[in-house]
Amino acid sequence: MFGATTSILEDLTTNRSTYSQRGDATYALKSLLSFDFVFILHMMKEIMGITDKFCQVLQQKSQDILNVMHLVSSTKSLIQQLRDSSWGALLEKVSSFCNDHAIQIPDMGASFSDIIRSHRKKDVVTGEHHYRIDIFTSVIDFQLKEINSRFSEQATELLILSTSLDPKDAFKLFSICNICNLAKNFYSLDFSEQENIQLDYELQHYELDVVKAPDLQDLSTLAELCQKLIETGKSNIYPLIDRLIRLVLTLPVTTTTTERAFSSIKIIKTRLRNKVKDEFLADYMIVYIEKEIASKFNSEMIIDDFSSMKHRRTSLKIPKS
Repeated sequence: MFGATTSILEDLTTNRSTYSQRGDATYALKSLLSFDFVFILHMMKEIMGITDKFCQVLQQKSQDILNVMHLVSSTKSLIQQLRDSSWGALLEKVSSFCNDHAIQIPDMGASFSDIIRSHRKKDVVTGEHHYRIDIFTSVIDFQLKEINSRFSEQATELLILSTSLDPKDAFKLFSICNICNLAKNFYSLDFSEQENIQLDYELQHYELDVVKAPDLQDLSTLAELCQKLIETGKSNIYPLIDRLIRLVLTLPVTTTTTERAFSSIKIIKTRLRNKVKDEFLADYMIVYIEKEIASKFNSEMIIDDFSSMKHRRTSLKIPKS
C-alpha cells in the first residue's frame, strides 16, 4: 500500500485545483516519506502482529478461558522479547525499506534535537537513543503496562482457577484442589475457615455425584450448570459449591460495572465539576451511568415528586398555639 499511496499523493500535489488540497497532499506526502513515519510504521507492524491473535480471541463470543490465559502469557513473552532483542532487526528492516524508497536515513550516532530538546541545552541525546528509548522502548513498555493492568497475575490466576468449575467437555477441567484454592484465595470473605474445610469434602461427593452423572455431561456453561443444580435439587445438597458458582458467575458483571463506572468518570469529571461536592457528583454519575432507567423519568414526574415532598413536610409542622 505504501507505493500506491505515495503515487496518489504525488498526483494530488500537482493536479488538485485548490491551494488547500495541494497543500494537504504535499504535507501528507512529506510525512509519508519521512524516516519517522517509516520507523513507527514498522514498529507498530511488529507489535500488532504479536497482539493480533490475542485481540481476535478476546473478541470471540465463546471463549476458552484457560487457553486465552495461556495466550496472555505468550503475548507478554513475545512483546518482552521484542523489547529486549529485536531492536537491531527492526532497524535493519526500516533502513532497507528507506533505501528501496529513497528515504533519507538519519545518522544514529549524531545528536538528536527536537522542538522540546532545543530549549534544554543539557538534554542532548543521540538519534539512536531517541528512536530506541524514547519511541521503541516507551511504546512497548506502554503495551506491557496495559496488558498487565488488565490481566495481572492475580486476575489470571482467578480466571484459571475458575475454569475448574466449568462443565464444558464433560467437566474436563474439574479439579478439587483448584476449586478449594479459588474459594480460599479469592473469596475469603464469603467462606469461613470451617466452610473451606467442608468444601473439600463436599467436592469429593460432588465429583462422584455430579461430575460423572450421565445426564449432566452435555452442559457447556456455568450458567447452565447452576440452573441444572437448582432443577435437580442438588444446589441444596451442595450449598457451598452452589455459592461459589454463583460468585464466579457475577464476576463478569462486577468487572464490567466497574469498568463502566471508571469510563464514565472520565466523561463526567470535568474541570468545572471538580468543584462540586462528592455527594452531588455521585448522584450525577448514577443518573449518567444508568441512562436506561433515568430515561423513564420526565421533568413533570420529578417536579410532582418534589411538590409532594414539600406538602408532606408542611403537614408535619406543629401548629402554633
